Amino acid sequence: MSKLNILRYPDPRLHKVAKPVTVFDARLAKLVEDMAETMYDAPGVGLAATQVDVHERLMIIDVTEDKTGLKAYVNPEIIWASEDKQVYDEGCLSVPGIYDGVERPSRVKVRAQDVKGETFEVEADGLLAVCIQHEMDHLMGKVFVEYLSPLKRNRIKTKMIKEEREIARHQARPHRR
Repeated sequence: MSKLNILRYPDPRLHKVAKPVTVFDARLAKLVEDMAETMYDAPGVGLAATQVDVHERLMIIDVTEDKTGLKAYVNPEIIWASEDKQVYDEGCLSVPGIYDGVERPSRVKVRAQDVKGETFEVEADGLLAVCIQHEMDHLMGKVFVEYLSPLKRNRIKTKMIKEEREIARHQARPHRR
């Protein structure tokens, strides 16, 4: 397994729409393993392939406390969403340190395939429902900050760009002993 690089907002690659997965092979299984290592290391509860610059309809989620519930969703689609909504404070591995309330359907039913191409369905509420919708947004090229007001979004964008510059400046400095 190897850790992948997570794209940071406002990287334009985060806005690419993912293509359906058509080949279910060892490469796909390895990508899921690498994404899992990356997500757990970050640490996070969900990761879309878009976030690691792979523009395929694949996301992984594990909302368990003990990290034993990893599930890969290949070519996911929401086939039902409740009319009742709920606001959750969301965060994102591509927008580290930023959390804000996003209103979404409180329950969803999703149909997807596993890494072998077998179709399954999941009904979800609570954190899992939020996670599914959040990661599916990534596959459509949407980041959660786009649900926020333009003012908040611009402040976050400015902050993220400034942090990237600081990271780059720090990495460019020669190390002294």
